[in-house]
Amino acid sequence: MMGAVLLSEFATEIVVPVCAVIGIAFSLVQWLLVSRVKLNPERHASGNSNKNGYSDYLIEEEEGLNDPSVVTKCAEIQSAISEGATSFLFTEYQYVGIFMVAFAILIFLFLGSVEGFSSKSQPCTYDKEKTCKPALATAIFSTISFLLGAITSVLSGFLGMKIATYANARTTLEARKGVGKAFIVAFRSGAVMGFLLAANGLLVLFVAINLFKLYYGDDWEGLFEAITGYGLGGSSMALFGRVGGGIYTKAADVGADLVGKVERNIPEDDPRNPAVIADNVGDNVGDIAGMGSDLFGSYAESSCAALVVASISSFGINHEFTAMLYPLLISSVGILVCLITTLFATDFFEIKAVKEIEPALKKQLIISTVLMTVGIAIVTWVGVPSSFTIYNFGDQKVVKNWQLFLCVGVGLWAGLIIGFVTEYYTSNAYSPVQDVADSCRTGAATNVIFGLALVAALGMLSTIATGLAIDAYGPISDNAGGIAEMAGMSHHIRERTDALDAAGNTTAAIGKGFAIGSAALVSLALFGAFVSLAAISTVDVLTPKVFIGLIVGAMLPYWFSAMTMKSVGSAALKMVEEVRRQFNTIPGLMEGRAKPDYATCVKISTDASIKEMIPPGALVMLTPLIVGTFFGVETLAGVLAGALVSGVQIAISASNTGGAWDNAKKYIEAGASEHARTLGPKGSDPHKAAVIGDTVGDPLKDTSGPSLNILIKLMAVESLVFAPFFATHGGLLFKIF
Repeated sequence: MMGAVLLSEFATEIVVPVCAVIGIAFSLVQWLLVSRVKLNPERHASGNSNKNGYSDYLIEEEEGLNDPSVVTKCAEIQSAISEGATSFLFTEYQYVGIFMVAFAILIFLFLGSVEGFSSKSQPCTYDKEKTCKPALATAIFSTISFLLGAITSVLSGFLGMKIATYANARTTLEARKGVGKAFIVAFRSGAVMGFLLAANGLLVLFVAINLFKLYYGDDWEGLFEAITGYGLGGSSMALFGRVGGGIYTKAADVGADLVGKVERNIPEDDPRNPAVIADNVGDNVGDIAGMGSDLFGSYAESSCAALVVASISSFGINHEFTAMLYPLLISSVGILVCLITTLFATDFFEIKAVKEIEPALKKQLIISTVLMTVGIAIVTWVGVPSSFTIYNFGDQKVVKNWQLFLCVGVGLWAGLIIGFVTEYYTSNAYSPVQDVADSCRTGAATNVIFGLALVAALGMLSTIATGLAIDAYGPISDNAGGIAEMAGMSHHIRERTDALDAAGNTTAAIGKGFAIGSAALVSLALFGAFVSLAAISTVDVLTPKVFIGLIVGAMLPYWFSAMTMKSVGSAALKMVEEVRRQFNTIPGLMEGRAKPDYATCVKISTDASIKEMIPPGALVMLTPLIVGTFFGVETLAGVLAGALVSGVQIAISASNTGGAWDNAKKYIEAGASEHARTLGPKGSDPHKAAVIGDTVGDPLKDTSGPSLNILIKLMAVESLVFAPFFATHGGLLFKIF
């Protein structure tokens, strides 16, 4: 033993599930508070609460604008958006379900064949004296954890979407009482999703580890190898959620903008536009359901990668359960920290003016980071021995617990810095995007590929609940503005929802930077775990095997981006044709006398995105299998390194270019400065050019960019899960010749 741990195994077994349950309970309380806003017109002003500087009567009542029909309209629009989103997700999950079953069978066959499906115990890889469970067991349990991860990921996305569509109209109605009220509803709804996801992910992983332990007993190496399937399941579902949702949302958006704004000169979210419901549905399936699955995937993978490396280090060899579960303890403390942070936004401080919204959201990130630093210090002090060893390319390396704290802390603060750097570059359209790329490149220095760099991703993802709450807040506010416009509410309300939305856009850029940074660190950690499981001692760029891999890997993100952009293009084309057809053939549509056929547009987006998500998905899922089987682990290591380096760069540039174009358009539309007024008003030539720029940037920042995060992580986690098979049977081509 290299020093005892202060927190006992029994205490760990209690702390982790209790924190998870607290997270779930907190999200339910937030949901109850949101549900107090009623979507029926009877409720009259009670005038009792004086929160946020307004008494509870509607500001609009003074102007005689409290029209009960507005509430009914909002409720109708909300149910149309909710139905569209639900039907899309159910269709998507049918296809994804088939894939899930097929891939689960593949995992079982590949991993079971490592020892020729024998059920005899084997000598352990790292300690030949002891016997470990057969490869067949790893095959069975990896398959189970894959399915667990996949189901949790799908549920995370679905619940997030349900909550967002539940809250959008409620945010619109609260905006009648002032911007502070509306902010609280949107933010609370985001918190419901953030806490549910973080707590569910933690709880399922914890329960799985404990159930698997009943069979594995002392064979921790096998146990945590089998748990890696959890990360693979989470990420593979996220890939389809992100790509499918991204294609859906952009097809609707581009179709609605090109015909509505540019050709017909009608404002955004105008109820006469046939694609307007599909556009609002898109916000929920892409930005909420897709993002929920994506961040859940990152979270599951960073935990799994850390667990694999810990299991072959002194924690695993000496069976120190508390230290082994360090990643889960960090997440548990993260839930508590985020809970306190959320109260700062909803209960401790009041928002009285529009200009206070964005600072309030940024404060969330800063408060959670500062508190979490303290949390990490405590967990590291009570949960990890003062010195221990980490398996590093074949030998055990002695590490002190303060070095571990430093690593997680660096990851945590890097997340904050990447977020703010990204925000700086997207809110200012004129600065070179390369600087951002450089600020993130520091994560990939080759000398820290292994060992401690591993845990930095955990630090970055430890405040996931707050990050998600801020991320989900954006699309909810966006939808609220759309509903206000469609329900014909007064321009005051639209101004308030626009202010909420504008702050949401800035924080969405922060969220995207955060997602890219965490993807880079997570895949680095997974790459390290893969290298140690596949027993590769060095990855030498000069050998032809590895070099081929590097080139192929660097090309993959470009190929993948081209596929997703092309998919958005072809789906948007169908949408443009349909919107034009309706404007040309439905009499009285432009005058507002007839209603457009929203359902057809929703169906076009659904069908196109389901069909188009399969080729890019197949590219990502099949590449590691083909490379590992035919070319072996060295070439696969090259592919992973190439894809990581080029994928991170493209993802950053896609996110920032798209964000800059989007904000350039908003800058002209807002006309806030003298310079902006010389370019405007809406409908002027510069404005039309800006709309086209925004239309091109949309699929970059909302489809290709976010999906690349998953490409980088998914290939790495898949290689990790199949590593035993590739190490035993891989490299067929080199064996033949």
